Formats: sequence, structure tokens, C-alpha cells
Amino acid sequence: MKTEAPTRPTVGRLMWQQFRYQNKIFWRTPIAAFFTMVFPLMLLILFTAIFGNDVIEGLGVTTAQFFTPALAVFAAVSASYTSLAIGTAIARDNGILKRVRGTPIPPWLYITGRVASAVYLAFVAVVLMMAIGIVFYGVQLFPRTLPAALLTFLVGVGCFSALGLFVAAVSPNGEATPAITNATLLPVAFISDIFFPVQDPPRWMELAGDFFPLKPFAQSFRDAFDPTLAGSQFHWPQLAYLTLWGVVAAILAIRLFKWEPSAGSGSRRSRRRGKSGLETV
Repeated sequence: MKTEAPTRPTVGRLMWQQFRYQNKIFWRTPIAAFFTMVFPLMLLILFTAIFGNDVIEGLGVTTAQFFTPALAVFAAVSASYTSLAIGTAIARDNGILKRVRGTPIPPWLYITGRVASAVYLAFVAVVLMMAIGIVFYGVQLFPRTLPAALLTFLVGVGCFSALGLFVAAVSPNGEATPAITNATLLPVAFISDIFFPVQDPPRWMELAGDFFPLKPFAQSFRDAFDPTLAGSQFHWPQLAYLTLWGVVAAILAIRLFKWEPSAGSGSRRSRRRGKSGLETV
């Protein structure tokens, strides 16, 4: 009697398994879920409570109409840049990346599963933020600009996912990565019209904001929800600039990426978790 050879899983199935695994890790880490999903919502509630929901002078849109898409971008960047960088660096410290290279799973597929999970979580965060803005604060959607908003989201999240992997590649260990991501994200957010609209900023602030990719991402996405603007709102120069940042970050991440933990990185507890096959973010 012949026995059938076991069926090898397809690439799609392996990708789906990695995607599901990374999502489980995220939702089982309350602090990661809080800062990605809940914290931007808290900022929206606080800003509308402090400033009211009147029309902002000089912009022609309400407070919620301005802040909802801006904070949606901040949530998307937290999911793609911050969470991806921290999670990957900690997985390396715990020895998980090293063991992945010793399994039949292609390393590129494992990383792709991580990125796909980050993009999905960023999408959930954006949809949640926009839904709260629409239901509770009267934020307007425009069918003519939704394709531009979706394309901007995909390009922006792709860019910041590549930057997250780059940070994971150059970070000495998982303990240092949160400090690196926060030190590089929060100051840039303040000069990129995320937390408040800066009208007539100093020249150096305007140049710095234009240089980093967060401001083009936020402006392009926010313009898709601006009732004072006409047209489809495809900002091709900004999208090209975000793509450039993403390509350069991806190239550097590939060249500098380390699969094995640095000597002395991680705690004894982290190494025990790595041996047991568990991963924390």
C-alpha cells in the first residue's frame, strides 16, 4: 500500500501563517496595542475637547477635520515604523531570527509576514480613527478622493515599514530600539503638522519638516479629506518622495540587517523566552 508523500505548504500558506502569528503577538501585547490603536484616539478626543470643533482660522476646516486624518497617519506610522522596528529587534535578541534561518521557512518570507502584519494593523488603526471622526465629530469623506487616500496610505506605510526595518538593522538591541524610534518620530511629528497646525513656521522648521517623510505623508493624506480643496488630490511629487525614502531605507536595511543578536544583548529572561519559542513585542 502506497503512502502519499506529505504535501509541502505553499508560499501563500506559509505567508498566511506568519501573518497570523505576528498579529497574535501584537494583540497579546497590551502596551503595543494601546500606543498604536488607543493613544492616537485619546489625542483626538483631547484636542477636540481643548480646542473645540470649530473652524480653524486660516485653514477653513474644523478641528476634527484637520486632526483626524493627521492622527490617523500617526497611528499608521506607529504600527509600521515603531512596532515593526521594536518587534524585529526584540525577536533578534531572543534568538528567534537566528532560528528562523535554520528552518525551511525562507527568511524573506518571515520578514514579509512581519511587514504584511504591520500594514494590516496600520490599516485597522486608520479605519478606526476615521470611523470615530466620522461618527462622533462629523468628519467628511469624499468619494472622489478616496483612491488618492488609499494610495497615499499604501506608499506611506510602505516607506515607514522600510524605515522600521532599517532602525531594527542598526539598533544595538531591543532595549535601545524604543528610545530610537521615539526620539526620531515624536520631534518630527511636532514639525510635520501632526499635533497642531503650524502657520508661518520659522524657515528652519519648514525645511526640516519638508525633508523628513512624515510631513509629505500627513499632508497628502489630510488633503484627501479637506473640503476646501477640489480635484482627486493625488500628490505625485510627495508620493515619489516617500517612495525614494522607502527604497533607500529598504536597501540600507537589507545591507545592514543582522539575524543574530549582538554579544551581550537581551536579558537572561529574554534568552529563556527565545529557547521556549515565544516572542514578545
